[in-house]
Amino acid sequence: MPDTILIIDDEAAIRESLAGILADEGFAPLTAASAEEGLQLLDEKDVRLILLDIWMPGMDGLEALKLIKQRFALPVIMISGHGTIETAVQATRSGAYDFIEKPLSYDKTILSIKKGLQLAHLERENQLLRESGPTPISITGNSALTARLRQQIERVAPTDAWVLIRGGHGTGKELVAQTIHRHSLRGKQPMVAVNCAAIPEELIESELFGHVKGAFTGATENKKGKFDQANGSTLFLDEIGDMSLKSQAKVLRILQEQTFERVGGSRTIEVDVRVLAATNKNLEEEIERGLFRADLFYRLNVVPIVVPDLVDRREDIPQLVADFINQFSRKGIEWKQFSAEALSLLQRHTWPGNIRELRNLVERLVIMTTGDEINVEDVALFLGNAPLLLPPTQPIDPIYRHLGFKDARRRFETDYLLAKLEENDGNISKTAEQIGMERSHLHKKVKALGIAVK
Repeated sequence: MPDTILIIDDEAAIRESLAGILADEGFAPLTAASAEEGLQLLDEKDVRLILLDIWMPGMDGLEALKLIKQRFALPVIMISGHGTIETAVQATRSGAYDFIEKPLSYDKTILSIKKGLQLAHLERENQLLRESGPTPISITGNSALTARLRQQIERVAPTDAWVLIRGGHGTGKELVAQTIHRHSLRGKQPMVAVNCAAIPEELIESELFGHVKGAFTGATENKKGKFDQANGSTLFLDEIGDMSLKSQAKVLRILQEQTFERVGGSRTIEVDVRVLAATNKNLEEEIERGLFRADLFYRLNVVPIVVPDLVDRREDIPQLVADFINQFSRKGIEWKQFSAEALSLLQRHTWPGNIRELRNLVERLVIMTTGDEINVEDVALFLGNAPLLLPPTQPIDPIYRHLGFKDARRRFETDYLLAKLEENDGNISKTAEQIGMERSHLHKKVKALGIAVK
């Protein structure tokens, strides 16, 4: 999607000439004949950079510059046919990115625009990264479930399809969303995340769609919403199941039409947004209870991805622990290792808090235990009276690893009965008695499995 450049100049010839050159360079030019008209367009359009004339009737460029810098985080390039060193210094001190004199050198103007956009992109990305916090960079683990999850991500990421990510608390749903985004065509832009559960119902519309000055008490200036920020990128709606029905209705219309109005505004704004959503709730049950809109569910659920609980991928725990220790060591926390017995005990825990709970426990152990190795007694002490410790995981026989359940069961039954029949010299009656099965039933099973009896 081309970057929109707003040209504010009272001379029609300058506006038309600049607009044509910008269009040829692949930008989307937007023009205004006055500062007042330009400020109105900034409230309505997703502008990325401004070319602003200084001398104009009505509000002049320097006054408009101050208002723009107060209300919008955008680079502004000042242009003037009556420029002086004093004017250039004043413009720079007021926040202008650059100052270009008329008659314009178009090569210099295009170069300044490209550099300004590059700087604006970096500042915008840094701001969003600061708001969202550190972003993980990989899906850790080699279990069958984790491998399948990675395969699903690899298939859906390069497309523009919407994805509904489902899984329990702490399973890593946001990590999945980040990974999908980074491997998408929109990955060069920062992903914009919204925690639908953390925003009060009365504020969620303003957070998502933005608002105009005076729309409600406390709205002292115009504000762009998350949909604006995600234009050309990806919007991640975390905990979508906690959104109110009223907000769901508004979001559904925007998702369908990719247009919206800011709270208190009347202008229609168009966006190009890919949506990823996540929830820990059973949305089908929420629909039956009347708490979630079925039409919104079907709109979001284009490609469903289920993130498995940690208890179902316990073989990934040693690798996860190693990754966490490396992350902590980069923060200055002393590097330690877990004994094999300690890792085995971690694999026996049920992990109701999933990966988040494991990470917190590993960090606690690394900080609070003495010595270079964390042993099974340390883990047992910090787990306390943890409920339902499962037996240690047993490695799957390579014979069964790549078989489906039915084929694996048939293979096991065949191997098991062959071994038992061999122990009893092929005697069906004796074998049936030994394994606790009726003779007629065993005979049918042997026949069904194609086992040749001596």
